[in-house]
Amino acid sequence: MRLSWEDLHSRIESCENCGLCRNIHRKVPGQGDIHAKLMFIGEGPGADEDLQGLAFVGKAGQLLTKMIAAMGLTREQVYICNVVKCRPPNNRAPEPDEMACCMPFLREQFLMVHPRVIVLLGATAAKAVLGDQIRITRDRGKWVEKKGFYFMPTYHPAALLRDESKKRDVWQDLKMVMAKLKETEEG
Repeated sequence: MRLSWEDLHSRIESCENCGLCRNIHRKVPGQGDIHAKLMFIGEGPGADEDLQGLAFVGKAGQLLTKMIAAMGLTREQVYICNVVKCRPPNNRAPEPDEMACCMPFLREQFLMVHPRVIVLLGATAAKAVLGDQIRITRDRGKWVEKKGFYFMPTYHPAALLRDESKKRDVWQDLKMVMAKLKETEEG
């Protein structure tokens, strides 16, 4: 069966598999280059994302945009999404069962975009994709290869807004991402 973006977005829009779909303004499937070599995944939409239906457009998203620019790319050249496609109440972290409901959508996004490198923004995204054993403070900056994808866990931009001392670590991680992208293009 050939997957289509229209079908995926339609299924996300009509999904009612968990309670997150209640009391939201808009679902946030993700956006960007559907053939991107680089994908960023966060945990879930916040208030600004919920209103606009776009991933990472609030303060953390503005910082992510600057991070992407520092890598020599634009938001239009990468694919940006979240583990869950609906805003959790009060911006809480999504529950495991909520993430499980959205995981088939995220897997389809992996398969359809087929990026070379995936940056996991924050502990929730890293655990959802790589497993509960991941600890962001211990495992950030370490490559994980899984099913042909290269994953780089790093701090969420919101964590950098709360603690600017983490920016240096994230920049080191992003430099490794740029090197891996170059390596995969040459290889």
